[in-house]
Amino acid sequence: MTQSLADRPVPRVGFVSLGCPKALTDSELILTQLSAEGYATTRTYEGADLVIVNTCGFIDDAVTESLDAIGEALAGNGKVIVTGCLGAREAEGGGSFVRQMHPSVLAVTGPHATNEVMDAVHRHLPRPHDPFLDLVPPTGIKLTPSHYAYLKISEGCNHRCTFCIIPSLRGDLVSRPIGAVLDEARRLFEAGVKELLVVSQDTSAYGVDVGYRTGFWEGRPVKTRLYDLCEKLADLAEPFGAWVRLHYVYPYPHVDEIVPLMAAGRVLPYLDVPFQHAHADVLRRMKRPASAERNLERVQRWREACPQIVVRSTFIAGFPGETESEFETLLDFVRQAQIDRAGCFAYSPVRGAAANDLPGALPQAVREERRVRFMAVAEAVSAERLKRRMGATMQVLVDHAPAAGRKGATARSYADAPEIDGVVHVLPPRKASTRLRAGEFARVRIVATQGHDLVGEPV
Repeated sequence: MTQSLADRPVPRVGFVSLGCPKALTDSELILTQLSAEGYATTRTYEGADLVIVNTCGFIDDAVTESLDAIGEALAGNGKVIVTGCLGAREAEGGGSFVRQMHPSVLAVTGPHATNEVMDAVHRHLPRPHDPFLDLVPPTGIKLTPSHYAYLKISEGCNHRCTFCIIPSLRGDLVSRPIGAVLDEARRLFEAGVKELLVVSQDTSAYGVDVGYRTGFWEGRPVKTRLYDLCEKLADLAEPFGAWVRLHYVYPYPHVDEIVPLMAAGRVLPYLDVPFQHAHADVLRRMKRPASAERNLERVQRWREACPQIVVRSTFIAGFPGETESEFETLLDFVRQAQIDRAGCFAYSPVRGAAANDLPGALPQAVREERRVRFMAVAEAVSAERLKRRMGATMQVLVDHAPAAGRKGATARSYADAPEIDGVVHVLPPRKASTRLRAGEFARVRIVATQGHDLVGEPV
């Protein structure tokens, strides 16, 4: 007897998502399309008909993690499709690096390749029925909690930093049409998102590739430009009382225009700026845009225009040729700029990066020792800045509140991006009637600091 369509089991696709928020949004697009076409999805590979692994290929640790994840999926399932940045990497002598390491994978694609991934899925696991978009929530499938979401505004990067291979993996800058970005943002707010995190490889370059051309949204002209985008996002967020947070912002002069929006409370006074270093010679070897002197002046101007602004950044210690004096300049910059949140990597060669050919490579022990010294200075600066919040009353977004918060909660202030910054530990409410719920805002008074975190009591 022929099995009817209704009686056939729903095909199940396992999904493993690795890497940065840009990769996460790629995963969300793929999961959304899978759901639209009627596939069931799971975050594991047990019991799945095949597995998709979205990889990262930026630094050696990420490559190792991605290769291990592919190997685990092959061992646990056997049918694996690989996508993401590692999928774009070539092996020495040509061909696919992933296929060289794992020749039995079903297919390999690069990043932002939803169509290619779906083609591979269709070849190895026919779709159960024709797409019906009403099977999918209007926001698509999200891997974040329902109260916050990442909004990717562009893909690729025009810079050629010597330590980075992102352009070879993701290509040059391609900005999304501003109307499409704003449509997605509105759907997210209407679905209950309380915090929108704007991401790309270079957020402040949004629109450069299209000459900041004028697009249209709701019948009105809007320039494809970061300031105009921030204004419209602030307008959309306001009726919902939601937050808009900017990530991966290069310190270009036009970023100064956005700071008044932060001072006015329309965009969170928070900037994630990847400075990477502070000595002019090191920045030149890195081929980074902007000079150290202008960076320090710019941060100081931001703080004058918006005293509550929080600046987080990432840095590299032990870059090829870095002298002790150049490293000390970096430490001085962190102290003078008062970087609120800082992360640091000991320089690690990345296959295909131009920095590999620079003279003056430092021993691994020196690189790691400088990373440790950097973090000691950065943590001291951060701790001092956190102490300034003692006694302040702050709005926080609750991420986790078991038992309606009767035993306390974990939340974040405007100074804390999810996963990368600290948190606010909320004490149990004194009043039995007070409730704390995940995904909702609360007000707390800061009563203590705890490492990178704050402690607050509900008010």
